[in-house]
Amino acid sequence: MWLVSVFWVHHKKRAYGETMSSKATSLGKESEISQFQNLVSIFWPSFLVASLSTILFFAFFDPTELASISGYPEVSRLAGYTIGFFLFWFISAVSSGLTYYFRQPCHKPVSESE
Repeated sequence: MWLVSVFWVHHKKRAYGETMSSKATSLGKESEISQFQNLVSIFWPSFLVASLSTILFFAFFDPTELASISGYPEVSRLAGYTIGFFLFWFISAVSSGLTYYFRQPCHKPVSESE
């Protein structure tokens, strides 16, 4: 119970912009962490979606037959699965990246005093 209350107090202080002296960090480190978290928030969900998409897609389609239909030279199943996975990962990463980009406000709201 004590651990939960300490976590709650720390969370409240961070939510209201108060900084704890023992947790003081430079602005550069905070922006690095934030940038890393932004990248993870784009690539981790897209990885999960690509994994599920690859499983579902190749449950119905054989990569060697798709290669022969499309006119490409003979491709092994493993190469087909790999190409398909990275294609699905790219598509879902673009989708997650666009979601990240469009969730930010376009402009600052105008205050009533101006």
